[in-house]
Amino acid sequence: MGTIQISTAFNIDLEFEIAPFHKRLFAYMTDFIILVLYLFGMKYVLYEGFALSLKNNIGLDILVISLPMLLYSLLFELTMNGQTVGKKLMGIRVVSLDGDEPTFGQYLLRWITKMFEWPFLFGYVFFSVEALSFYIILTGIFGIVAVIIITVSPKSQRLGDLAAGTTVVSTKTAMSVDDTVFMDINNENYQVLFPEVMRLSDSDINTIKTVLTRSKKNNNIEMCLRVEAKVKEVLSIKSDMYAPDFLEKLLEDYNYLATKE
Repeated sequence: MGTIQISTAFNIDLEFEIAPFHKRLFAYMTDFIILVLYLFGMKYVLYEGFALSLKNNIGLDILVISLPMLLYSLLFELTMNGQTVGKKLMGIRVVSLDGDEPTFGQYLLRWITKMFEWPFLFGYVFFSVEALSFYIILTGIFGIVAVIIITVSPKSQRLGDLAAGTTVVSTKTAMSVDDTVFMDINNENYQVLFPEVMRLSDSDINTIKTVLTRSKKNNNIEMCLRVEAKVKEVLSIKSDMYAPDFLEKLLEDYNYLATKE
């Protein structure tokens, strides 16, 4: 299974497992099926169940059917940490190539490019309902093109990923407290050594946690030394502590101070 190296804000390359092709394919198919079922289900409810006339209820059709379908991937990826229902089921998610969570602009670019990969959806919303079958077939053809792009891309990126600077990686289906930045600091006499740590972003702290964890796992002190040097430079901190201990103390200080705010 392939991996990619993604540079973080601390100029550290973290290794991510590229989402396997079959998982991306099943996620794509799952989302596709959800949208098709939603489309025909809502059409049946509105025009068969309630016996409404499409000609006299264009606005309702757009509001209840078109907009939810159109915004499906954008809203889900924004609110579910880079995942749609299909991606969630397959245990994969979208990440930025800088190791951070994608910005709204990146999610938006990914969504805009879907008009080339999901012509059935945009065809239904903007063009012709009668030609829906043609757009579904066209979607299948464009899907093949997307597969080719993902295959030849060094980081397994589709068109939207290339435009937005993102990719899709595997994610753990279950996390323990040890996998997060959270540390339980209950000692009332706890002494903060580095209050400057609060100048770092949550993303920076999570990067430090990830580097520290992987450094211990792989017995690679070099990663800690590089992050230590960068943090000291950014925060203008001087310390003779052993690099892993220094980073551990930063995390403890951050967690303690964060709970006191």
